[in-house]
Amino acid sequence: MELIGKILSEDNLNEAIKKVKSNKGAHGVDKMSVAQIDDYLKVHKKEIVSSIMNMTYKPQPVRRVYIPKANGKKRPLGIPTVVDRVIQQAIAQELSKIYEPLFSNSSYGFRPNRSAHNAIEKVLELLNEGYEWVVDLDIEKYFDTVNHDKLISILREEVNDKTTLHLIRKFLRAGVMENGLISSNSEGMPQGGPLSPILSNIYLNKFDKELESRGLHFVRYADDANILVKSELSANRVMKSVTSWLERKLFLKVSATKTKVVRPNDSNFLGFTFLKRSDEWKCKPMDIKVQSLYDKCKQILIRKKAIAMTTDTLFTKLNEVVRGWINYFSIGIMKSKMEKFGQWLRHKVRVVILKKWKKPKTIYKNLMRMNLKFKNRFSEEDVYKVANSRLGLYRKATGNIISFILNPKILSYTDKKKGITGLVNPLEYYLSK
Repeated sequence: MELIGKILSEDNLNEAIKKVKSNKGAHGVDKMSVAQIDDYLKVHKKEIVSSIMNMTYKPQPVRRVYIPKANGKKRPLGIPTVVDRVIQQAIAQELSKIYEPLFSNSSYGFRPNRSAHNAIEKVLELLNEGYEWVVDLDIEKYFDTVNHDKLISILREEVNDKTTLHLIRKFLRAGVMENGLISSNSEGMPQGGPLSPILSNIYLNKFDKELESRGLHFVRYADDANILVKSELSANRVMKSVTSWLERKLFLKVSATKTKVVRPNDSNFLGFTFLKRSDEWKCKPMDIKVQSLYDKCKQILIRKKAIAMTTDTLFTKLNEVVRGWINYFSIGIMKSKMEKFGQWLRHKVRVVILKKWKKPKTIYKNLMRMNLKFKNRFSEEDVYKVANSRLGLYRKATGNIISFILNPKILSYTDKKKGITGLVNPLEYYLSK
């Protein structure tokens, strides 16, 4: 059976539909939601399959959206229609069966049972073997600059099926809709669809094999790559030669300013940098990534927005951000950072709670209730003074009595049966990972 037959088989299409539905995602240019796909395919599935087989299927342009990056810039995404996502997913599933056995062990992005954590662990392994000079490689606008003809040529080495290759090229050239205008694309592949990740790995697998043939140690995650060597001289030589190879063979532009030879503690890989402790290399989150955690929480804690929420809603939103961030960076050393962040977060939350209580009378009443309930043994006079203090909320929330009554244990108190959501303790959560 030709590859296109496997792609369009009932089992493969059903698996693709299931995957697209589980991923959910936004609508494309036709505004069809994921929930509508089953009903649509009941009517149009045969027609779609037939048009693909006779090479008349025409994918719709992707819908351009932008997501913010940590550096303040925005990353462009292209959202295909739900129907196109199903077809792309079906192609990706079959391509994965062909290429997964061929991919390098040093490639970690967009691959089953591999993660950013695995990539960082491999970097640490190489560093601790003495490969302490890093070629920090940066490919400029990789997804936007992939050469279509070169990609198809690479695919043709393993995919001997003109219908499949024709369909993939159609998706590559589908165009982009932004502000109601459609622009064609003669190069690149928009991020956002199921097909781009596997195609990106297929394209850069040529690079991986070139590095392996030279006996180089490297770790690649999508278009982020670190090559590790034992001397500065070797690192500079490797940087020049691989830059030349990428530009000549894959028609990619390597950033002259961002690609550099660095020591591990000056490197930046997947949001991590590295440090040496007791003759062993460890990883930690970059300062800019720690700052992004503060910034995300600040957005939730904007006073007017925060006091309009229920405390449960506020804590739920904060918990999602904090847990997600810690889950990603948990392999790094950051005990002191999480302790400091936890103190900052709880102080901000106390300010919001006091603002919610508004009047000194209410503040006194609530503080006394908690004081008695948890046997803190503060006198009524002390609590009254705090509640009626003329200090601003920020300074008031810093005081010993309020900090003691609204302590980490109280703020984190959770009772699922009563629907009470507690605030995650960042340090405790990190130490539990």
